[in-house]
Amino acid sequence: MDELERNCKIKNGFEVKEPFAKAGWTFFNLELSAEMASIIENTGMMENAAGFRISEQLKNFLGHFFESKGSNVRITKIDY
Repeated sequence: MDELERNCKIKNGFEVKEPFAKAGWTFFNLELSAEMASIIENTGMMENAAGFRISEQLKNFLGHFFESKGSNVRITKIDY
């Protein structure tokens, strides 16, 4: 996320909330600032992200971004 924040050229663009465990999995909420979400949306970063709505495209973009960095994160929900 620090790399994505640098690509967007902003500071304090995200916040990782306190993790919690459930059924053997660890969950956490990730909150993007309005500025960071706007930059991701308006600069073409999501150009090849599948989805009809912006929230679907953002979910897919972030999922692919994490995957490309070697993370095994699954995004289940985006409130946008």
